[in-house]
Amino acid sequence: MPWRSKRDTHNVATTITHARWFVLFLVMQPLEARPVTFTKHVAPLVFQFCSPCHRPGEAAPFSLLTYQDVRQHASQIAAATARRYMPPWLPEPGYGDFNGERRLTAEQLRLFSDWVKQGALEGDPADVPPSPHFVEGWQMGPPDLVVQMAEQYRLTASGGDVFRNFIVPVDLKETKYVRAIELRPGNKRIVHHANIWIDHRQSLRRRDGQDGQPGFPGMDVSTEARSDTFDPDSHFLFWKPGSVIELEPDDLSWQLDPGTDLVLNLHLQPSGKEESIQPVIGFYFSPQAPTRHPMLVQLEHDGAIDIPAGSRDFAVTDRLILPTSVDVLAIYPHAHYLGKQVEAWATLPDGTLRWLIKIAGWDMNWQAVYTYKKPVQLPRGSTVEMRITYDNSTDNPRASNPPKRVRTGPRSEDEMGHVWLQVLPKKGSTEDPRAGLQEALMRRRLEKYPGDFVAHCNLGALYATRGRYDAAIENFEHALRVQPASATARNGLGAGFLAAGRVDDAIRELREALRIDPGHLNARWNLAKTLLRKNDPSGAAAELETYLRRKPDNADAQVGLAMIYFMQRRYHDALPHFQEAIRLKPEDSDIRTDLGALLASSGDLPGAIQAFEEALKLNPSDKVARDYLARARAQLAGKP
Repeated sequence: MPWRSKRDTHNVATTITHARWFVLFLVMQPLEARPVTFTKHVAPLVFQFCSPCHRPGEAAPFSLLTYQDVRQHASQIAAATARRYMPPWLPEPGYGDFNGERRLTAEQLRLFSDWVKQGALEGDPADVPPSPHFVEGWQMGPPDLVVQMAEQYRLTASGGDVFRNFIVPVDLKETKYVRAIELRPGNKRIVHHANIWIDHRQSLRRRDGQDGQPGFPGMDVSTEARSDTFDPDSHFLFWKPGSVIELEPDDLSWQLDPGTDLVLNLHLQPSGKEESIQPVIGFYFSPQAPTRHPMLVQLEHDGAIDIPAGSRDFAVTDRLILPTSVDVLAIYPHAHYLGKQVEAWATLPDGTLRWLIKIAGWDMNWQAVYTYKKPVQLPRGSTVEMRITYDNSTDNPRASNPPKRVRTGPRSEDEMGHVWLQVLPKKGSTEDPRAGLQEALMRRRLEKYPGDFVAHCNLGALYATRGRYDAAIENFEHALRVQPASATARNGLGAGFLAAGRVDDAIRELREALRIDPGHLNARWNLAKTLLRKNDPSGAAAELETYLRRKPDNADAQVGLAMIYFMQRRYHDALPHFQEAIRLKPEDSDIRTDLGALLASSGDLPGAIQAFEEALKLNPSDKVARDYLARARAQLAGKP
């Protein structure tokens, strides 16, 4: 007889089932009942994602550096992280791989929640990681140059957000190349974020202080700070609390010239009491000029923004077909309080879709520049596109109540819709690869806004750079039909006429530019050159004298005026201008050769010999200086 168990089949099955549940219970129990402590689980997250802003001297309203700090705000932290309001990170996962991502994983969110549910336990002090170390003062040590707002701005105690622009001159004697800048706002509790724009010709100074306070209002002045030469913006200069300096490689630095203003665009928030602010900006220079030149590309269609009251899904779109291959380095979306969703993507020539960014829950208060971990490579012929959706209904707590019609504009109660891309064009010919990209951008702008002033001005500057002066003249004339009182466009047109040999037309336009804006230094410089072409050295000297009263650190202008005086045999007047030019450009051998010629002509042969010798030390192959030196020595020796 076979051996049998005392259990029947039913009992065996029940026993096996119970055993399985017991094993399952043993496996699951540690996960459900695991103790979550501050020292082992929560502190690493807080130190990484919260403490950079939640510490003394930063913008956040309380510190999160110790167990006591975090325990006091435990419920707030759990609620804010569960809603993904904190830490602030807008991009959706899977739509771009960015540096410095602060999006918490589902497991990290669960840790905060479980910790609070379990009573916010401290845990074993031996488990706590080292407290974060923050550099006080300048993050990278003393900067190479520090500039500051000339006077304090006082922010009222109450009222809405303030968007204010401040002019910060940069005192440089020579061109520098910038690897990094650091903004120290001074009072971080009232500065939400900042942008810095470069005003190459100091065109926005005229707006400074017009309302009796330092600076002038406005959210976006990027299209106002335009040059009349081809010189596209290349870098995002953006700051928000917790920003870490990004040091560019030497070959990606950006150029900062004498006579440049910074325009510091601040988003300020009243704190309940009157506050003062006077930001400081530090520059870190590179020893070499850049060899790679990125460019900022803006997708926008602000002209289409006219959002009816109550509209929940109003959208604007834009697109650009790339005329050259590019690497996308970074992206900066921008909209105001009605913004709901931001999307940007590229469609490659073979039809492949490549996402650049998606933000499903836009919040202007947490806008930022996002830098890709690896550049996004887009071949020539790719189409980059953006779509921004707006909610102007009662569903949007940031909309006015009741909702009202909203159009485009620079105020916070207006709307905008921009997606900026920092791209590095690939070289394909001897021409600057940014030029073709700029032309495509401006052509696209004319499709959206026929007769657009900005597009025609930029095309005029671009064509002048290419030597296509007839096309440059045509575009500047188009621009002036839209804005006849633009000194910038008048100067561009005058310069185009001069290059095309139409001297009288150039003089007319340049004089008109100076009538409109007597402080337009580029126009005064161009007028001096044109009057010399007209064989009017006295008129040219008068323009250069006026120019140098405003810009004495321009070595070329010093040499130009010195040479006119030299030709007029006004040796005594020419001498100090040559000397100042040498001080400004001590490595320029040609200036020393010209000084030697002046001294020889005035009878100072020893001084002339010294100048020629110094020129040859700087440039031993300078044949003119060598011939002049021999001639001066011969004359001093009494030889014919």
